[in-house]
Amino acid sequence: MLLEVIAYTPEDAVLAVQGGADRIEWIADPLSGGVTPDLSQAAQMRSAVQVPIRVMVRTRGGSFVYTEDELRGMRRDIRRIQAVGGLDVVTGVLTPDGAVDTSALEELVNAGQRLAFTFHRAFDEAKPLHRALEVLSVYPQVTDILTSGGAKAAPKGASVIAELLRRSAITESKPAPPRILAGAGLTADNLRPFLDATHARRIHIGSAARFGGNPLARIDPQRISEIRRILQSHIEQR
Repeated sequence: MLLEVIAYTPEDAVLAVQGGADRIEWIADPLSGGVTPDLSQAAQMRSAVQVPIRVMVRTRGGSFVYTEDELRGMRRDIRRIQAVGGLDVVTGVLTPDGAVDTSALEELVNAGQRLAFTFHRAFDEAKPLHRALEVLSVYPQVTDILTSGGAKAAPKGASVIAELLRRSAITESKPAPPRILAGAGLTADNLRPFLDATHARRIHIGSAARFGGNPLARIDPQRISEIRRILQSHIEQR
């Protein structure tokens, strides 16, 4: 079972790990859905905690269709991330008609050939989702897909997530197909029924890790610990 928690700063990352996070997603500007953070802090972030860290690479909020200038900047950021060492990447690119932009994706993964990639919730805007999963399964560096099942929040997309988990388990186009990372709107209050419905084993949380569920508030390690306990209880009951 993996618990990934969003952090904005090294201090955030420390608090998240204190609460029981297994992995950090480092972003800036959460109200836009997350963009590339200040990479001048990358070494400090890396030294703050011992758990894996994945860094958002996204030039702006809004559409996941990028210009060549934007993609050039994203490739540059990925090379900077790789140069720091010990960090991986979260990104996602689509074509105007809602397909995975394989040309752009290949350029991004080639910019960070030693890195693992999470394809973020751009996936939820792909049409259809099962085809996007098949496409992403071709890329060994794409180890995770963050998804709410195409819904605004993961609990609403539980049935689709369960199907994606089933498809991921049988997608053998490569030795290790992308793992489904369920996220968006998961909280301590709705996590148990979500796990019962999906049997997801990789969970991503953002606002639920913070005081009052406010995305701009400080991380509350106790909230993360409560979610960690729910995950552990689910494992023990299976």
